[in-house]
Amino acid sequence: MTRDPASDAAADTAGSRSGGDECSPTLVVPEAIRRAICDRAREGDPEEICGILGGAFGPERSHVRSQYPATNVAETPRTRYRIDPEEQLERFERLEARGEEIVGFYHSHPRGPPRPSETDIDAATWADRSYLIVSLDPFAVGSWRWRADAGGDTAAETAAEDGEAADGGYFERDRLRTE
Repeated sequence: MTRDPASDAAADTAGSRSGGDECSPTLVVPEAIRRAICDRAREGDPEEICGILGGAFGPERSHVRSQYPATNVAETPRTRYRIDPEEQLERFERLEARGEEIVGFYHSHPRGPPRPSETDIDAATWADRSYLIVSLDPFAVGSWRWRADAGGDTAAETAAEDGEAADGGYFERDRLRTE
C-alpha cells in the first residue's frame, strides 16, 4: 500500500494541542525513519508493531537517529504491544554500542486511538522518553513524552487531557518534527 508522504506529514500534527508551543517537548525524526515506521505499521496490520528509537536523548528535545524493530509478544497483539524482553536487551546493547541513547519507543494502533490508550498509560515506565504512535484508522502519527509525576498546574492540565496513570505519571504531547 502506497501513501502520499504529504498527507502523512499533515497527519503528524493533526489534533496536536501543543503544535505551536515552543515550550513543549520535541521529538525530531528523520523523514526516512518516520516513513519506515509507518510502512511497517501498515504491513503489520491488523496487529500492533513495536520497536525502539535510538539517538540523542534530552528530557525536552530528542533527536532520533535510528529505529530498532522488535517482535510484539503481547498475548493480544491486535490491541496491545509488548516488546520481546530478550530482543529489547539486545537492541539496547546494539544502540549503546553505536554511541546512541534510548530516545523512546514506537508502536502502532491499527484501529486507533491516535493517542496513548489506557493500556499505554498503564504500561509506560521510561520517564522523559518519547512514545511515538502510528494510528492507521484514523491515520495519524504522534508522539508523547512519559512524565513520571504531575508537577504543577500545566502538567496537571496536560495529564487531564492526555491521560494520567494511577501513580500520577502522565503523557505530555511532543511536538513531532521531521527532517
